[in-house]
Amino acid sequence: MDKTLALEIVGGLSAPSKMPCNGYSIPAKRCITGMKLRDVVGSICSKCYALKGRYVFANVQNALERRFASLENPRWVEAMAFLLNKVEKSGFFRWHDSGDIQSAAHLSRIVEVCKLTPSIQHWLPTREYGIVAQYLRDNSFPENLTVRLSSLMLEGNPPEAIAKRFNLTTSGVSKSGFTCPSSKQAGKCGDCRACWNKSISNVNYKQH
Repeated sequence: MDKTLALEIVGGLSAPSKMPCNGYSIPAKRCITGMKLRDVVGSICSKCYALKGRYVFANVQNALERRFASLENPRWVEAMAFLLNKVEKSGFFRWHDSGDIQSAAHLSRIVEVCKLTPSIQHWLPTREYGIVAQYLRDNSFPENLTVRLSSLMLEGNPPEAIAKRFNLTTSGVSKSGFTCPSSKQAGKCGDCRACWNKSISNVNYKQH
C-alpha cells in the first residue's frame, strides 16, 4: 500500500475549512434520516449546509459520489487506516462533514479504521440512532472514537435518553449547554476540541 493507491481506493479525503484536521465526506443526499427530514419545517436537515454553497459544485459532488462508491471496496478499511496514519498529523479526524453512516456494516468499517489508528482521536456525529443501536447490541466503540448523536430539530432537545443508554454524547443547535465557539473565531475551531471530548456531554452549534 502507498499513498497514491490509498487515495485512489477511498476517493480522497475532505478538508473542512472549519476543522483543524482532515475529514471524510459523502453526499448529504445519501443521508437516510437526513433526507427524510429535508422537507420537515424546523428540522436541522431542512437547513443542511452540505446541500448548498460549495457543496453543490460539480467537482465537489463528483468527489462525494466517488467516496460513497468506495465504501464497498474490500480494501477500504486498510486504505483509510494507512492514509490517516500517513497524513493526519493533527491527531484528530472528523467523519462526515457531509453525509452520514449508511448501515451497521458501514459503521463497523469506520470502527475498524479507528482501531487501526490509535494515535488519532475520531469524531463521528450521526442522526442514525437505529444503526448505532444495532451495532452496539454486540459491539462497542474504541476509546479514540467519540460518537455524538445529533438532534433532529432546531432548538430541539438533544437525544439524551438514547445517548445515556449507550454511554454516548450528543450535539444540537440551540442556546443552552456548551456552545461551539467557531462563530466568534472566524468560523474556525481554533484550539477548541470539544466535539472530540467525551467529557462534554452535549455541544451546541450555531445554525449555518
